[in-house]
Amino acid sequence: MLDPSDILREYWGYPSFRPLQREIIDSVLSGHDTLAILPTGGGKSLTFQVPSLMRPGVTLVISPLIALMSDQVRSLRKRGIRAIVLHGGLSHNRILDILEQAQYGAYDLIYLSPERLASQFFRTRIQYVEVSLIAVDEAHCISQWGYDFRPPYLRIAEIRQYFPNAPVLALTASATKNVAEDIEKYLAIPGTEPSFTRFRQSIRRDNIVYVVRYTKDRYRTIDDILKAVPGSAIIYSRIRQLTEDIASVLQEIGYAADFYHAGLDRDAREERQQKWMNGELRVLCATNAFGMGIDKPDVRVVIHFDIPDSLEAYYQEAGRAGRDGEKSYAVLLANDRTVDALLSRHERLFPTKDFIRDVYQKLAEYYVIGAGSGDGAVFPFELEKFCHYAHVRYSDVQSALQVLQWAGYITVTEAMDDASKLQIILSPNDIFLWKQQQIDSDRILDAIMRRYTGIFTDTMHINEEIIADSLGITSTDVYLHLTNLASRGIVNYIPFRHTPLLIYETERQDSALLKIPEDAYEQRITNLCERLKYMRDYVVSTQCRTSILARYFGEEDLTPCNHCDNCLSHRKK
Repeated sequence: MLDPSDILREYWGYPSFRPLQREIIDSVLSGHDTLAILPTGGGKSLTFQVPSLMRPGVTLVISPLIALMSDQVRSLRKRGIRAIVLHGGLSHNRILDILEQAQYGAYDLIYLSPERLASQFFRTRIQYVEVSLIAVDEAHCISQWGYDFRPPYLRIAEIRQYFPNAPVLALTASATKNVAEDIEKYLAIPGTEPSFTRFRQSIRRDNIVYVVRYTKDRYRTIDDILKAVPGSAIIYSRIRQLTEDIASVLQEIGYAADFYHAGLDRDAREERQQKWMNGELRVLCATNAFGMGIDKPDVRVVIHFDIPDSLEAYYQEAGRAGRDGEKSYAVLLANDRTVDALLSRHERLFPTKDFIRDVYQKLAEYYVIGAGSGDGAVFPFELEKFCHYAHVRYSDVQSALQVLQWAGYITVTEAMDDASKLQIILSPNDIFLWKQQQIDSDRILDAIMRRYTGIFTDTMHINEEIIADSLGITSTDVYLHLTNLASRGIVNYIPFRHTPLLIYETERQDSALLKIPEDAYEQRITNLCERLKYMRDYVVSTQCRTSILARYFGEEDLTPCNHCDNCLSHRKK
C-alpha cells in the first residue's frame, strides 16, 4: 500500500502532515470509525482526501455547505483527483449517469448534501457503488445539543447498512462532551453500539489574543483597532443591514471595505470574497454566511460587532484569524445594553407557535399545495420574495422556517444551481399540426423531443449547452428560442437559476392542527438559553478567556494563556 506521506507530497506538495492528521488517516485506513475534532484551519479535509486515493472504491463526503463542496471539488480536479458534487441542480439523468460511472471506478470522491440521502432513487442506486469511506463534515450538525442542528444528518446512519465495511470519519471544529457523544451515537451502524476512535486537538491557539472591549461607540472602536492592528480583517455582525452600515462608515473613513451576506447574488459574493482574498479589500463586513472553508492565512484581526449566540459559533468565527501562526486578535465588542439583552435573545429567535403555523400555511398558499399532498415536492425558494408575499419580517420567517425544519416538515437548502426545466404543453398531435404551419423546421424543438422522451407528460430538466452542441449553435440561441416558445404558449420553460430550494419532507398538514414537538421548540429554547448564558459568562468574566473556552469544550488543561485581555489586566495589577 502507498504511504500517506507519499500521497501528500505527490498531490499537495506538502512535506509533512499537521498535528493529528496522520493519526486520523491511519485510524481510517485501519477501518475504525473515527471522530476528529480539529480547530478551524486544522486541515480536516486532508484526513479523508488522502485515504480516498489509497483504497479502492469511492469516498462519500457529506456536507451541508454546497459552495464549499464545489470549491473543494474544483481544487481537487486541478490536482488530478477525480471528484464530483451531487447537488440539487443536477437532472435525474445526470445523477444516474454519475452513479453509473462511479460503479466502474470513475471517481475517488463524491460530495453530497445530507438532504440527498432522503432520495429513494439515490439510496437504491448508491448500493451498486463500492463505497470505502463515509466522511461527515460539520458533524456537530447531527446533535440537538449543537448550535447548528440539521435533521437530515440523522439519515446518515441509515445508509451505513449498505456498506458495513466502510468506516465513518466524523469531522468538526468544535464539540462539547454532549455533542461528541451524540455524533458517535447517531453515526453508528443502526442496532450496534458506537465504537469510535476519538481525536481531539486542543482548542488553544497561542497566537490569538482574545479581547472583549466594552464601548459605547463601536464604530470609533473599530477604527481604533484597525489603526492599531495592520493587515486583513473580518468584522462579523448578526444582522445583514449592519454589515452594510459598517462597511459604509469604514469606506467614508478611507478603508478599503465592503460587505458580504446571503442577500447578495452569487457573482457579487464571489467577487467580494476574491477581492478580500487577494488584498484589494482590507476589511470584509459579513454575517456568518462568510468564512466557512475560507483559508486566508494572514487575517490579523476578527472583530465581532455584536455578541454571537454561542461560544461554538464565536470560537469558530474568531478562529479564522491567524492561521499562519502569527500574532492575531479576536475582539468582541460589547456594552451594558448588549450584555443585558443577551439572555432574552431567545424571545426574538423563537416566534410563537401560532406564527410558525401561519408561516406554514402561507407557504402552502404560496406554492398552491393542498392538504394531504406535496410530500417530497421541491420548489425554488427566495426568502425575500416570500417575505414580501406574506407581509412578514425576514428574521421572523427565518426563525419559523428553522423550527419547521427541526420538526421535520420541510428542508431549506443552501443556494444551488437549479437546472433548466421544460415541458411541452401542446399534445404530440397539436405539435405536429403546428410544425406544418411553420415556414422553417424547428430544429431546436426536434432535438429536444428526440433527447427528452416523456417531455409531453412531465416537466424535465434540460441542458441548453448539450442541445446547442448537438446543433452547432450557442446555448443563448436555445434560451432565446425556448423563451419565445413559452411566450406563445407552446412550452413551459424555467431557465437555469442559482437559488435555494424548499423541500416538503411530509405531506402538507392542516395548519391549525400542525404539531410542533417539544424537542423542536421547548427543548431548543432551553438549549439556546443555556448557550446564551455561557456566552454572557464569557463576556463579563475576569478569568483567562482561553481557559473559559477550554473548560466549555471539556479540556482539562486550564492554564492561563497570559496574553488575553484579562490575563494582561491581572499582570498589570
